[in-house]
Amino acid sequence: MPSIGLLGGSFDPVHNGHLIVARVAQETLGLDELRFLPAREQPFKRGRHGASAADRAVMLELAIAGSPGFGLERAELDRPAPSYTVDTLEALRAREPAARFTLLLGADAAAELSAWHRAADLPKLARIVVFGRPGTPVPASPLLAGTIEVPAVDISATEIRRRAGAGLPVRYWVPDPVAEYMVRHRLYLDPA
Repeated sequence: MPSIGLLGGSFDPVHNGHLIVARVAQETLGLDELRFLPAREQPFKRGRHGASAADRAVMLELAIAGSPGFGLERAELDRPAPSYTVDTLEALRAREPAARFTLLLGADAAAELSAWHRAADLPKLARIVVFGRPGTPVPASPLLAGTIEVPAVDISATEIRRRAGAGLPVRYWVPDPVAEYMVRHRLYLDPA
């Protein structure tokens, strides 16, 4: 039975913090594969994505190219918005009934878990594991199966978008191919 981790989010843009958390989670939990699961449009961020879903998916592909055990899960990109995790997990279970899914959440997302669409159904579809993030305590919830420790890498997509919009470099914040894509496609520039 393959063990597959799912790390969802906007990835607007994907950054080195995401990649470090993903690798540590894969190693710590002994996952056969870790898939990045970009939302077409997160329900809590409707109309607030800085880059299109297509651009965010390409940046993820660039970021994980050549990384063993990492993949891109397009389930939410291929469905109409908004992206509800419960719908995604149901579709993945139907597509891959032999797989064991682990949904990875940051402590900030886990704090809002009870407000998610059909939250009570999530543990029936995947094991939910939370990783701590700097400045955000891990919440207690009966929906959670456990927690893991990851390095405190305080990089935020919000700060990367701010830097890019101000014309500042984002090298070392994001993988080089992602930085190059952002420049080439003029992503996150402040309208002037």
